Amino acid sequence: MKKMLAVVLCVFSLGVTAATSSGNLGSTGYTETKYPIVLVHGLFGFDTLAGVDYFYGIPQSLTKDGATVYVAQVSATNSTEVRGEQLLAQVERLLAATGNSKVNLIGHSHGGPTVRYVASVRPDLVASVTSIGGVHKGSDVADLVRNTVEPGSPAEALSVKLAEGLVTLIGLLSGGSDLEQDPLASLDALTTEGSLAFNQHYPEGVPTTECGNGDFLASNGVYYYSWTGSSTFTNLLDPSDAAMTVLGLAFDGPSDGLVGTCSTHLGKVIRDDYKMNHLDEINGLLGIHHLFETDPVTLYRQHANRLKLQGL
Repeated sequence: MKKMLAVVLCVFSLGVTAATSSGNLGSTGYTETKYPIVLVHGLFGFDTLAGVDYFYGIPQSLTKDGATVYVAQVSATNSTEVRGEQLLAQVERLLAATGNSKVNLIGHSHGGPTVRYVASVRPDLVASVTSIGGVHKGSDVADLVRNTVEPGSPAEALSVKLAEGLVTLIGLLSGGSDLEQDPLASLDALTTEGSLAFNQHYPEGVPTTECGNGDFLASNGVYYYSWTGSSTFTNLLDPSDAAMTVLGLAFDGPSDGLVGTCSTHLGKVIRDDYKMNHLDEINGLLGIHHLFETDPVTLYRQHANRLKLQGL
């Protein structure tokens, strides 16, 4: 089982991609935040892949009712710091081009610590950070892969080659082929050891207890929010649920299939028990999700309204 789990795991290209919607003329203002929203993908992520959004249908729904939304494309695989520096450069260009003073950063999975990095090193540019299924205290799946695949072994070399092949394909299809990639650096960043080391340097919003809330308004002046799912199998029609269910076996407690519930906590925890897995959290696989749970798109809309009411 451990080997099987290991194998399963084993736009911002240089600017920004703005989400637009023909519905802006009829905007209700429900999602109209003071500062632009920037969505940031996770491991093996992209902005748009062969015409399909990573955050499926979410940017369009947000812009329809007033939000200004940009979708980032950072390295699909690399350390949090490298991804963070890429994102920071793009945020700086975005603000210079638009005249805005700050952004609201929303990151999924590895995008969670990535947006935290930007907020930590340049808090003057960030109004809020929101983590969705973010890896803040490590992932048991990453730990399992790192402990199963010995550093320097043929298995590690094969895993890297497979990951590089996938990343190359993602780059070709999404336009991010010029970004620096490092599969092992991303793996190490998502382990418990790597995450805790990162937290020593960038602690804002991280809970000091095992499964509590962090600072809602951190000492750097940035507001922190988080939410996550805690289910693996959520819809019989979604073929990716099988992989989420297998990966979920790596966890002793509740998880979304790739990240344990408590590891996702950051700042004000909105909820950590949605009937969603890691892909449902971004409305993945063309929006197939649990029939009796809130539509993932609605969660993003509600959060944009929450930021608006907060004056962000």
